[in-house]
Amino acid sequence: MKRLAFLQSYGAGILAPAAIAQTSLQARIAAVARAMPGNIGIYARTMANRGPFVAYAARERFPTASTIKVLIMATAFRAEELRPGALDARVVFRHADLIGGSDYMDSVPDGTRLSVRELMHPMITVSDNTAANLLIEHFGFQAINAMARRAGMTRTTLARRFLDFTAIVHHNDNVSTPADMARLLFLLERGAREGIPTILLPRHCRAAIAIMLKQTDRDGIPAALPGGTRVANKTGEVEGTRDDIAIVDPFGDAPFVLTIMTSDAYDYAAAYRAIHTMTRLAYAAVAGASA
Repeated sequence: MKRLAFLQSYGAGILAPAAIAQTSLQARIAAVARAMPGNIGIYARTMANRGPFVAYAARERFPTASTIKVLIMATAFRAEELRPGALDARVVFRHADLIGGSDYMDSVPDGTRLSVRELMHPMITVSDNTAANLLIEHFGFQAINAMARRAGMTRTTLARRFLDFTAIVHHNDNVSTPADMARLLFLLERGAREGIPTILLPRHCRAAIAIMLKQTDRDGIPAALPGGTRVANKTGEVEGTRDDIAIVDPFGDAPFVLTIMTSDAYDYAAAYRAIHTMTRLAYAAVAGASA
């Protein structure tokens, strides 16, 4: 009995530093979350085959806002794998389709036939809502939600087009969780990094990440990282929500996936402060582990 107790205490001593560090990080993240007006969830993991190094409200559903456009992009690449030439298929743009948050499409002439490939880029890099709606119409809700299931995103649903106010009134919203969004990004990075098929072929994983690296909205996760850090991210903003999902340093030595989502967060300055603080804490944890 004494020997068993000794071995148990010895094992606990070996594990203590890592366990204490993780507990401390989790506690600090929880404190940031409690201090922010509204709700916030976070999920962060490295590329190692183990769980997250921090998670808070990670399986709670939040409005996706534009972060779900990454799933739409993945659906487009998957269509290319199933039907070569799908990225070159043409979609007709009519000014009647134009909605808010579409600065890119606002400058496109009425009747222009754009390829799926041409629509994907502004949908991600400048978060053009009309481009996203044209792709939703082109592929259909069923195909996009099937892609979510393929990725193991069990609590994610694309339920409406962007700025579909009738659907919003009826509470048909696009929802996901920090854990689900992290799963999507992890599979993209793993495919690109290891050169193996995941939800997409490796070349399409790399292509998706390359597009995300050109994201122009850098006010969330990227703003809290050291200068020069490469970040493949996608933000999302609707009333009461500020989201950001990212692969940090995707082609570096120690990449990690970080997803932060909010709801009922109407104090946007406070929301960004929380996002920035959580990002710095996550980055410090990875940098310390790889030092």
